Amino acid sequence: MKIAFRTLLATAMLTVPATAFADAVEITLWHMEQPPHRVERIQMLIDEFNAANPDIVVSQEPQNWGEIYAKAPAALAAGTGPDMLFAIPDFAPILKEMGALTSVEDFVTELDAEHDFVDSTVEAYSYDDGVWAVPLYNMTLNLWYRKSVLEEAGIDVPTSWDEWHAAAEALTTDGRFGMGLPANRQLYTDQTIYSVMVNGGASEIYDEDGSLRFDNEDTVAAYDFYNSMMEFSPPDATSWTWGEAEACFASASCGMIMQFTVISTYENQAEGDASDLGVAAIPTRDGSDDNATIAYANAVMLLSQEEAEREASQEFIRFLLQPENYGRFLNMEPGLFMPVTADGATAESFWSDPVVQEYRDQIETVIANGQNGKLFGFTSGRVFPAIASISAQNVLAETLQSVVVSHMEPADAVEAGQARMEDLSR
Repeated sequence: MKIAFRTLLATAMLTVPATAFADAVEITLWHMEQPPHRVERIQMLIDEFNAANPDIVVSQEPQNWGEIYAKAPAALAAGTGPDMLFAIPDFAPILKEMGALTSVEDFVTELDAEHDFVDSTVEAYSYDDGVWAVPLYNMTLNLWYRKSVLEEAGIDVPTSWDEWHAAAEALTTDGRFGMGLPANRQLYTDQTIYSVMVNGGASEIYDEDGSLRFDNEDTVAAYDFYNSMMEFSPPDATSWTWGEAEACFASASCGMIMQFTVISTYENQAEGDASDLGVAAIPTRDGSDDNATIAYANAVMLLSQEEAEREASQEFIRFLLQPENYGRFLNMEPGLFMPVTADGATAESFWSDPVVQEYRDQIETVIANGQNGKLFGFTSGRVFPAIASISAQNVLAETLQSVVVSHMEPADAVEAGQARMEDLSR
């Protein structure tokens, strides 16, 4: 069937008269989903869309998370930016402040009526009397482990910080590290340290009046605990990004890691035994069951100021969110990208993927864990533009490096972290 479909699609593209593309509206998509298999899946959908819409030509240009915070604003200021950008909530204030975003509230309302967005995914982009992006895919950080490894060590899945620390210590043996945690000044570390903070009562970094409250006892406790867990992490974890953590888990060199998903690497590079792969909510400080985590929706931001390009971009987004397409879009990385719409959450195109079928229990747990997801700077019902600079400079991770690498006392590092945030907010 796949061969027949591809043949049919190729034939359809070849039979479109060349003149049909002569006056086509050309739109460019930037995204940071660089792994080749993700790029390939996005291209497959782009090709289908272009074949069905000969008056529009979509092209993609993958970008790098390490460069995009500087590159996108510079390109837009120079008039060479993309028409669409897949990005995260803290990126919207940067582009909004420079006048690159126009509210898409009416468009989101239209899509919501058809597909029913998860409310929280829209709320993160809704402020200052507008909606500044269209949610596309959700992500939730979780605790991953092998059931057999914990069982052999006589360890239950940890639910409190004390249990988590004890489990990591017990699993650190025979060349294996009990816990793989990053301490790099990078987005991944922002995500992991915040997931500890939010489970220790430090979810808010702003008061309602916009003043910073990062420097408090709960934040200090979270940094102190995280630092204590670094004893059970590999020595090179101070330079880790997401890939190194997944590789450590896949090779069984790390007993547990915090990650959005390990399913692809576990399936392709490790045992691939779905019955042995465990996923749990990140433990809370006191062992209570009100677990939280970092969770947020990546969204598409419409950046073109030209009506034809904006309408073409909207048509492409409508195409992606159709249930028959949406599951295939999400499954560019099975088990990582979760639906943001009600019809997407039940779409056959999502659940029929062979990897999703195999790891259905884990994926359902990931979806459940995300119900109490939060994102630093987006928890008070208001969004303060300075959060974009704080996130872009990875201040949460920078503060952790002061503790782990420079051996500052957590209280001193957190105090310096707040001062750094205040400087960036001026």
